[in-house]
Parts: sequence; C-alpha cells; structure tokens
Amino acid sequence: MLRRNEFDAILLDIMMPELDGLSVCRTVRRTNDVPIIFLTALSDEEDKLLGYELGADDYVTKPFSLSVLYAKTMALIKRNQRNILPGDRMEAGGIRLELSARKVFAGKEEVDLTPKEYALLCCLMQNKNLVMSREQLLVKCWGYDYEGEARAVDTHIKRLREKLGPYAACIRTVIKAGYKLEG
Repeated sequence: MLRRNEFDAILLDIMMPELDGLSVCRTVRRTNDVPIIFLTALSDEEDKLLGYELGADDYVTKPFSLSVLYAKTMALIKRNQRNILPGDRMEAGGIRLELSARKVFAGKEEVDLTPKEYALLCCLMQNKNLVMSREQLLVKCWGYDYEGEARAVDTHIKRLREKLGPYAACIRTVIKAGYKLEG
C-alpha cells in the first residue's frame, strides 16, 4: 500500500500475522520518513528500545487512551509536515514537486531531471489543466531570446515522460495546440 499511496502516519502493532511490525517498520524506513507509532502489548524496555532503533517515532503500550493516541499522532504529523514550507509543494497525477528542494517524485520514487525538464514540469504543473503551446513553453522555460526550434519542447517532453514512467500519462499532447498536465 505504501508504494501506491502516501500516508500522513502509520500505526503498527508488533505482533501481526505473517509479517511482524518490526519488519514492516524496517522496510518502511528504507524508503520513507512517514511518522510511525507502535501500538503494542509488548511493554518491556528492550522491546521499546528495539522499536525506536528501527525507526519508530513513538511507542504506545496497550491499554492506551484514544485521545492521547490522537494527540500524539497529530503532533507527529504536524512536525513531519513542518519540513515542507506552505506553497512549496505541487502535486498532480501522482507526481510531486518540492520547489525549495528542487525535488521531483513520481509516486514514492525520486526522479532526477535536467534543469529544462524540471522547468517544463514546473510550468505544466503551475498551469494544470490548461493547454500550453510550444511557444509559451519556450518563452517560460528557455526565455524570450531562444532562437532554436520549437520542436526542442517535444524532445524534452519525451525525455520527461520517459523519466516519469507510468506517471507520465497525466502529460497530454493536444494536437496542433501543445501540452497540458491533467490530474
């Protein structure tokens, strides 16, 4: 589920059928920094320390108060979201741009883009659901003084789509008009 969706927090029990919560936590931490809270009956200090060592943000033993669990979860979510400035993130069609960090994610995977590919994607996302002509994209991404071919946009869009993989489906070609990003 974590590969297909983005979550604000994860609540895990340690004793689960098939795969224990410690293994899940270890796997999640390899690729994601989402807040993780263990909810468990295991209250030994060793169990707690192992949970924290594997990357848990909090460890709550049963029985617990739902209002306290809610408050802890909301505090972790807020703290985690503080790392991203307001207005610093754009999302569409499973693609996410974190502007101040100049990072692009397709699903959960970070994608390395050239400066022009990044500028094109940023421009398309800022004008989501609007058709952008090749000329408009050239002016916004290459500048007014660009004297090359308008087809340079096509080449960069092709490379951008290749790098975005299945998430590139939201970049539509509008015949005889240009491109638009839907999502």
